[in-house]
Amino acid sequence: MTTFAPASIAVTPLTCSIGAELGDVDLARVAHDDALFAELRALLLEHKVLFVRDQDISRADHVALAQRFGALEDHPVAGSDPDHPGLVRIYKDLDSPPEHYENAYHCDATWRREPPMACVLRCVETPPVGGDTIWVNMVEAHRRLPEPVKQRIRHLRARHSIEASLGAAMPIEQRHDLARRFPDAEHPVVRTHPETGAQILFVNSFTTHFVNYHTPENVRFGADYAPGAAELLHYLIRQAAVPEYQVRWRWTKNSFAIWDNRCTQHYAVQDYWPAVRKMERAGIIGDATY
Repeated sequence: MTTFAPASIAVTPLTCSIGAELGDVDLARVAHDDALFAELRALLLEHKVLFVRDQDISRADHVALAQRFGALEDHPVAGSDPDHPGLVRIYKDLDSPPEHYENAYHCDATWRREPPMACVLRCVETPPVGGDTIWVNMVEAHRRLPEPVKQRIRHLRARHSIEASLGAAMPIEQRHDLARRFPDAEHPVVRTHPETGAQILFVNSFTTHFVNYHTPENVRFGADYAPGAAELLHYLIRQAAVPEYQVRWRWTKNSFAIWDNRCTQHYAVQDYWPAVRKMERAGIIGDATY
C-alpha cells in the first residue's frame, strides 16, 4: 500500500456536543494512506460525525474509504449500485416508495443482530434548499438522564424490528418474508461503546418494546406492564430530539458525512418535495452490542 507524507487534517467543531467539519483533506487520498486514515478514525471517535465538502471522488474511492473501517453490508430494502456492492442508493424523487422514509430519529439497522459500526454517506444531488440531516450524540443523551432513570434502565434490553418499521408499508406476504429473513434483534438499552467504553442510550425508532421489563421491581400488577414500559420507552426515544445533543448539516453536492453508528442517531429532514435528493451510503458491518 502506498503511504504518502504525513499531513494534518484541519478540524472545525460545529457544536459543543457533536460534529466537526474537516478541511484540507482529500478523501480519495485518505482511502489509501494509513496515517491519514488513522487520523480520520481518531477524529471520528472524538466528534462522532465528520463532514467534508467538495469531494469529487469516484464511487470506487468512496467504497475503498468505507472498507478501511471493515466489510460493507447490503440493505434488504434500499437498492445498491450494481457495480459497487454495499454502496446503497438512497434516491428520493416523486416515485420513491413510501417505505423508504428516513424522517425519524434512528440508528442505522439496529434491527440487525450486529448493527453497522459506521457509515460513509455522499450527497450526489441535493435540493436548492432543504433536505438537511440532523445527527445526535447518544452518549450525551445518556449522560444527562436523571440518575433514577439511569438506574432503572441499566439492565433493560429491547427488541428492534425491520418488520414493524420499514416493512410496515409492505403487503403482508412481503412483510412476513422480511421478518423471516431478519428476525427482530435484541440489544441492551444502554450500550457500551467497544472502543471508548462510553455508555450509550441505544433505543430509537426501530425499537418496539422492552423484553425484560415485567419483573416485580417494575410491575405491581399485570395491568402496569404495558403502559409503564411504553411510557418509559417513549421517554427514552424522545431524548434524541433534544437540540443540545444535535448538529444539523446542510448538504451540497459531493459533500460527505462519516458517522459512528454505535453512538449516534440521525434524522433526514424531508421538507424538499417535489425537489430531488440523491444520496449514496456505504455501511460498515458492526459487532455485537455490549
